[in-house]
Amino acid sequence: MIKPHGSDVLNPLFVYDQSKHHELSNEAENLPALMLNSAAAANAVMLGAGYFNPLKGYMNVADAMSVAESMKTTDGLFWPTPVLNLTNNIESIQGHKRIALRDPNVEGHPVLAVMDVEEIEEFSEKELNFIAEKVYRTTDPEHPGVATFMSLGKYAISGNIQVLSFSYFQQDFPDTFRTAVEIRNEIQERGWKKVVAFQTRNPMHLAHEELCHMAMERLGCDGLVIHMLLGKLKAGDIPAPVRDAAIRKMVELYFPPNSAMVTGYGFDMLYAGPREAVLHAVFRQNMGATHFIIGRDHAGVGDYYGAFDAQTIFDDEVPQGALQIEIFKADHTAWSKKLNKVVMMCEAPDHTKEDFVLLSGTKVREMLGQGIAPPKEFSRPEVAQILIEYYQALDAKK
Repeated sequence: MIKPHGSDVLNPLFVYDQSKHHELSNEAENLPALMLNSAAAANAVMLGAGYFNPLKGYMNVADAMSVAESMKTTDGLFWPTPVLNLTNNIESIQGHKRIALRDPNVEGHPVLAVMDVEEIEEFSEKELNFIAEKVYRTTDPEHPGVATFMSLGKYAISGNIQVLSFSYFQQDFPDTFRTAVEIRNEIQERGWKKVVAFQTRNPMHLAHEELCHMAMERLGCDGLVIHMLLGKLKAGDIPAPVRDAAIRKMVELYFPPNSAMVTGYGFDMLYAGPREAVLHAVFRQNMGATHFIIGRDHAGVGDYYGAFDAQTIFDDEVPQGALQIEIFKADHTAWSKKLNKVVMMCEAPDHTKEDFVLLSGTKVREMLGQGIAPPKEFSRPEVAQILIEYYQALDAKK
């Protein structure tokens, strides 16, 4: 099986030993506490689940700046985006070396992790802008990722953590949320050797489904992991339970038995385009995938990134051998009226735009809201029905 990134074995930071967990939970109740923001809480969940292997906790300023500059920590570990615990208020923890990190996303704010504080440092505005420019390729406050990052705070609390909870993800998505440890175990149980992962924050239409079939066939994979983001998105995105239901229905009806797993992970979307694509590849390697599909405008938003920047970064900026996982580069896929099937647009050079069935997201949302299923060349009818029910319920609340 493919090795995790940066180590021979996966080292999740969740405390699985029951007595140790109980001991730490009791200790945490009497520790000075920091209320995390959602981004820092998501980082803790990813560290706990093993997706951020081999990191042991949150980065300091020097590592964050180094990662932003060169995609390497100060000790040379390849890593694409800073993993930070930022805050604007350090009053409750100043001078303390061991603190409890509380969950902002769960009622009662239970302890998410216990942290050994290495340093509390202050970022300058110039340094925060430098990170935004390198990671997001823009400092535009209209960019949702930049807007979130710049609002998190100027103080960086660095140090190792021990994770005690997976926040709301396990409870809200018991059938879907899986740690990197659990996915690795299931891949082994299923006997899969070559596994391709597909990232999604949206329901999967026919073109996405066919892209997964194409990748599996061309790579000779015996397994597909559909891995959906379960954390915070931007306004207007379809909520995770609806996506989950739509994707499960598609897999049930249109994939052979024991060929696809539907799973999810607890992270907030960064919308960092190319850098986020590399981060996605890191944690897909950690969960045991040998290949990862990266399509047009992966993890992008608006017009901030070129259509294939998330692919070319692997050729131009990721050092050879930094990652073991291999990238399956995909173009936009759509139904060809000429060929009567879904194709990658780059593989149909004799086609014009009119030869494809193409619908904008706005048009699809309008149709679904009116109870009209998109054409069968665009979306499976069973998937469309789930989305129609969601949009009509949404409209009824207005």
